[in-house]
Amino acid sequence: MTTTRPSKQRKKLFQAKLHTKQRLISVHLSKELRKQMGRRSLPARKGDEVKIMRGRFSGTVGKISKVDLKGLRVYVDNAKRKKVSGQELEVPLHPSNLLLVGPKIEDAKRRKALQRVKKS
Repeated sequence: MTTTRPSKQRKKLFQAKLHTKQRLISVHLSKELRKQMGRRSLPARKGDEVKIMRGRFSGTVGKISKVDLKGLRVYVDNAKRKKVSGQELEVPLHPSNLLLVGPKIEDAKRRKALQRVKKS
């Protein structure tokens, strides 16, 4: 982005198109996966296994249960908090605070994208 004003930065994020937000929801790969796949990050997908690196749940490993493109947040099934009523809620996490440990590669589109990147 060309501006350094925080308000304009936030506005650009809120008004971004979905294909741009898909890129912003990328999660860093672990060192082993970086060597294996030949890239630094992958877009977060439901079913991927991630490790939480920052915050209250740091060190926790779990599967992604939901990806919120509109809010640019990822929900991990092992990161939950209790409400006063006793109900458990999943905590929204920013993808920059996650490390991809086990990607779900059964998806044909994802496999094709990885092969396309390796060739070039």
